[in-house]
Amino acid sequence: FLIIPIFNLLSKFISNYGIIIILLTIIIKFALWPLTYRSYLSFAKMNVLKPELEELRKKYEGDAQGMQAAQMQMYSQAGVNPLGGCLPQLLQFPILAGMYRFFPSSVELRQAPFLWAKDLSSYDSILSLPFTIPFYGNHVSLFCLLAAGSTYAYSKLNNQMTPSSSPEMAMQMKIMQNFMPIMLVFLFNSFASGLTFYFFLTNIISFGQ
Repeated sequence: FLIIPIFNLLSKFISNYGIIIILLTIIIKFALWPLTYRSYLSFAKMNVLKPELEELRKKYEGDAQGMQAAQMQMYSQAGVNPLGGCLPQLLQFPILAGMYRFFPSSVELRQAPFLWAKDLSSYDSILSLPFTIPFYGNHVSLFCLLAAGSTYAYSKLNNQMTPSSSPEMAMQMKIMQNFMPIMLVFLFNSFASGLTFYFFLTNIISFGQ
């Protein structure tokens, strides 16, 4: 209901489908910008409060419940919503689901080349392997690697911007930061290159924002 009309409108003026994907990504990120801005503002406020948060950890050492109550009170006084960064991420999931269904089934994208990808509706193999890796395949997709690498870079920056409430939480975030790109490499290696290109572009724009 959203992606196809925008795609069809752009394709009336632009013949290169790779350029259309770039513009489509920019339009989606621009539409989500007001919510994204609020989440980044919330992250910035939380970063400013980091020294006070460390003081609270020392004061309530061993008292997780008291620490949680004091932290929420401090956030409330500063006008910080610790869940403010979740909404833009949640809104991107249905868009990503729409892209997941759109790119492999789009007739227009079949045999449509862009950069090194020969077909945006299929994976962009830059190297064929003489063997098959379980859950990965027998080829290397460059857009998939770029998407995974940019996901790692963005997650690392995001974790640095967002102070965690406990060392345990910081460790969990670090594990997720390292695990997510590896999982994406296996999941997206055989996906449509148009989708992995969109994923890569989304991370790059988010990184810039």
